[in-house]
Amino acid sequence: MQGAYKVLFFIPSLFSLVVGAMLFTWILNPVSGPIAYLMKSLGMTMPNWSNSGILAITVICFITNWKVFGYNFILLLTGLGSIPANIIDAAKIDGIPKWKLIWNVILPMNRGIAIYVLILTIVQGLQYVFTPINVITTGGPYYGSSNIIYQTYLNAFVLYKTGTSSALAIVTFIVFLVLLFIEIRFVEGKAKNYA
Repeated sequence: MQGAYKVLFFIPSLFSLVVGAMLFTWILNPVSGPIAYLMKSLGMTMPNWSNSGILAITVICFITNWKVFGYNFILLLTGLGSIPANIIDAAKIDGIPKWKLIWNVILPMNRGIAIYVLILTIVQGLQYVFTPINVITTGGPYYGSSNIIYQTYLNAFVLYKTGTSSALAIVTFIVFLVLLFIEIRFVEGKAKNYA
C-alpha cells in the first residue's frame, strides 16, 4: 500500500511545468473554470487572481509545490525509513513519550536529509517558478509575481539591459553558492562522519 502512495505523490513531478501551468490556469479560470462554476453554484464569485500580485504569487507557488512535493516527499520518507527499528523499539520499551521520540531521536537522525530537501526546494523553487510566471502572468501585474530569475531573463532578452541582467545573475549565483556551502557543510559533512 505504501508503494501506491509513493507513486500517487510522485506522479506530478513527471509532468512538464508548462502542462501544469496550463492545467491550473484552466481549473482556476475565474469565468469558465470548474472552481468558478462550483463557487457560482454556491452563490460566490471567484476573484480574478491573475490581476492581483498576491493571488498570482499564491497560485504560482501552488503550481511549483505541486510539481516538487512528490520528489521531496519520497526523499523524506526514505530518510524516515532509514532509521534503525531497534532504536525506536528500545525507546518504546523504555516508555519514552512519542513527542520526545520524535524530537530527540527521529528529527536529529533526519537532519541531513531535511536540510538537503530544504536546499533542494529553494533551488527548485527558484528554477521551477520561471515557467509558470512566463506562461501565466509574464511577471505581472506590475511585476508583482516576478522573481530574480525571471527578472534576469526579462532584462537580458526582452528589455536588453545586459548590465542589470548580469548583476541579477551574479546575485543568483551567490545565492546558489551559499546554498551549496550549507549543503556541503551540513549534509556532506554529516555523511562523512557516519562513514
